Amino acid sequence: MVGTAAPPVTDPGWTGERKGYAMRRMSKRHKENVAKVEPGKRYTLKEAVDLALSCKHAKFPESVDVHVLLGVDPKKADQAVRGTVVLPHGTGKKTRVCVFCTGADAEAAKEAGADYVGMDDLVKKVQEGWTDFDIAIATPATMREVGKLGKVLGPRGLMPSPKAGTVTTDVATAVKEFKAGKVEFRVDKQAGVNCSVGKTTFTREQLVENIQAFMSALLKAKPAAAKGTYLVRVSLSTTMGPGVRIDTRDIERMAAT
Repeated sequence: MVGTAAPPVTDPGWTGERKGYAMRRMSKRHKENVAKVEPGKRYTLKEAVDLALSCKHAKFPESVDVHVLLGVDPKKADQAVRGTVVLPHGTGKKTRVCVFCTGADAEAAKEAGADYVGMDDLVKKVQEGWTDFDIAIATPATMREVGKLGKVLGPRGLMPSPKAGTVTTDVATAVKEFKAGKVEFRVDKQAGVNCSVGKTTFTREQLVENIQAFMSALLKAKPAAAKGTYLVRVSLSTTMGPGVRIDTRDIERMAAT
């Protein structure tokens, strides 16, 4: 039809001529990077990291992310997957920490490096829509008030939780851990788990160690109710690069060490 715009490139239903159109829309550099990845191949972890780094953009440091599809049913409470892990080399980006607490806890949080510390003023600010932080930490005593922020923080994955280590009586330690590279992971509605494990400025060894730590924590978080294959698919990508599939058997071997 004359004047009809082509569908978006992200449309998963593209085939045939549509795929050709998508390829024509790619930049020369992206086409070259896509061509580096062998279709259907499952790379070892180290091979995948090397390949992802070879596709990095020259103009800015990209994030390196791991994407995992799990063999669980996230609709069932006994198959929920959630946890935290301290990445040995951090994430490569500044983590903004907001702490809801009062008194001595507030002083301890400030000394530990928290970006925002307070109680009533922060609660009011968040109720008005402010969420300019990456991690929210609260003490058990403040959860009665912080719990009112569920509609704002919940959808953004920022709601403090004991399971995530963000509801604690030791706010100073929690702040230091998240500032040092502690990350939270949780399964989404499509049974996927995504985690940023560093930057393209990291060395291969740093990225491999971070991925090992994350995958080890993810394997330990396997629900007892989950049957069959747990790691269905694992891939690695940079912000601007193509996805690189990783051999799950290699992941399991390396995570075990």
